[in-house]
Amino acid sequence: MTRLPEIAYPPRKPYPSDLSDAEWEILKPLVPKPKGFGHPVEVDFREIFNGIFYVQRTGCQWEMMPHNLPPYSTVYNYFQKWQRKGIWQLLHDQVRQQLRTELGRNEQSTVAIADSQSVKTTGKKGEVYGFDGGKKVKGRKRHLVVDSQGLLIGVLVSEANASERLGAVVVLDEAKEKLSKLEVVWVDQGYSGKNFANAVKQVCGEKVLVEVIERTSGTFVRLPKRWIVERTFGWLNRFRRLSKDYELYSEISEAMIYGSLIRLMVRRLAA
Repeated sequence: MTRLPEIAYPPRKPYPSDLSDAEWEILKPLVPKPKGFGHPVEVDFREIFNGIFYVQRTGCQWEMMPHNLPPYSTVYNYFQKWQRKGIWQLLHDQVRQQLRTELGRNEQSTVAIADSQSVKTTGKKGEVYGFDGGKKVKGRKRHLVVDSQGLLIGVLVSEANASERLGAVVVLDEAKEKLSKLEVVWVDQGYSGKNFANAVKQVCGEKVLVEVIERTSGTFVRLPKRWIVERTFGWLNRFRRLSKDYELYSEISEAMIYGSLIRLMVRRLAA
């Protein structure tokens, strides 16, 4: 029987979400290395990241990924495994340190800005689900703490009806190893009160001040210092997967946020 010759297909055209050569050179050394035993790894990690970034940027379902990317099950399994092992946060923090150094900043920030954002979910998602009566949103709440450059220090995804003060304290407590030089936390009026200020001091140290940036006008204005965290929320809006919370588990939602910001920071470093 005559064997047909193999057809050499040209390399696929890149998607806008793909890593460039320069961006991959930044991310490649940070990818977890195989343990050295068992079946050898045969996947192309650059294409795994390209598949993950494609889903985050376009907002499509995993099984809707284009066929010229790796199988969606392989891509999702790596995304989930890295979430379970805390690798997304580790990668994010390493890239963030590189970017802060590139910007002429110390690795640890002396400033933190806290805020929250309520987002809808597609139906009732898992156990982490609630109703934000103030924003009239059924879903979840993203608690962010960022540095003076708007780069993420920590994130917590909770029920939409969760206290934003408590959420900020939890994030600060989980990120306190990255906040040894912290001097001030800027917040809006929703975080005012002695109880919150005392909780921040207990978590971050007695010398840390909580400064409330109050709105002085009834119309919309860009508040000093407060716009930094609002810009970070705007960065998240570039990724359609984050337009709502589509994930069943809040831990996956947090990994989605870390992954999206990794993509933005790598692009800035390569530029």
